[in-house]
Order: sequence, then structure tokens, then C-alpha cells
Amino acid sequence: MKMFVLAEMKDTVRIPPWLFDIKLNDAVVDSLNKKLANKVVHNVGLCIALWDITKLEDSYILPGDGASHTVVYFRYVVFRPFMDEVIVGKIKSCSKEGVHVSLGLFDDILIPSDALQHPSKFDESEQLWLWEYEVEEASHDLYMDIGEEIRFRVVDEVFVDTTPVGPESATENLDITDAESKKSPYSLIASIGEPGLGLLSWWNNT
Repeated sequence: MKMFVLAEMKDTVRIPPWLFDIKLNDAVVDSLNKKLANKVVHNVGLCIALWDITKLEDSYILPGDGASHTVVYFRYVVFRPFMDEVIVGKIKSCSKEGVHVSLGLFDDILIPSDALQHPSKFDESEQLWLWEYEVEEASHDLYMDIGEEIRFRVVDEVFVDTTPVGPESATENLDITDAESKKSPYSLIASIGEPGLGLLSWWNNT
């Protein structure tokens, strides 16, 4: 699927002495997945799973530390949709800001109010957005209900650096953030303001 990419990374993996009886490759794989799975790497995306290890440099032990340290080059499966990619998700919630969408593995997707089908309005009592669909001089209110499947186009991505040091994906100290942290380190901005986009039910019935 296009929304997933293979990111080439480099990191220094620390293996404690009690794991020395495990094959180095297996210990590195376990360490990388514990460190990166479901974490956001700044300007890279949401890490899903290790794909492969491309190179292991010689391990070394630092003075005063019994653990081994190994510089590892690897590829990781990352969630990062392309711009203009069309994806289907489910409506998670609505607010005056717009429609919030979830893909299950990723929830930080916003369709701003100005990127909805036109004309749309926010129903205060229902706390839902609706498209005022006009046909044959009549208007029909098509509500964007919670849980409905919605097709949208990715128009922008936002990375927020939540660490004090500027990150690089290929440095020894990867800038990693929990995907569930309060301040989202990675979010997508989407649009449904064109024919064929929006709730699947709108177009399945045409």
C-alpha cells in the first residue's frame, strides 16, 4: 500500500549483558522494535515494524558499562502517506474545527471545515458536520456520522518536534516520540472537497 514506505535508518543499539546468550541479530531486532514500534520519528513518520537489517558494525563496550553497543543500519516500515494520496478511513469525531478521521493504526487526521464538500455546516445539537446537498432545487442534509467510512485526499502533513534537540532520521540518536502523546508529533491534513470524496455511502447510492 502506498501509505507505507521503507525508511532507511541508523542507530546505536545497546545490548545488556544478560542478553549476550541471544544471537546478536535477534537481540538487535528485539531492541529496535521495542524502541521504534508505534513511535513517531520526526520527519520520517509513524514506525510500524522492522523490515530488515542491512549492516551491523563491530560491537564495542564503553568504560564503566558492561553492555555492548552496535551501530546498526536498517530499514523500517513507516506509515507516511504521499501528498494527494486518496485513503479510506472512519470518522472518529466532529468539532467546529472539522472532521477527525481514524485509520485504526493512526488517528491524527483532520479534514478542516473549509476542506469539506461545499456547502457544509456544523450541527450544534448533533455535534456533526453535514453536507447541504442540492439536487433539483431541493436541499438534502447529508450527515457525517461517527463511524462512517470516508474517502479523503491527503493535502498536508505536520511534524511537531517535541524534543529540545533537532532530529535526523540517520543520526545515532533517533528523535522518537510516542504516537499517543498529548501533543501529536505527526498529523495529516486532508480534504473531501471534490466529487467522489466524502462518505462512501454518498457515492455508492448514485
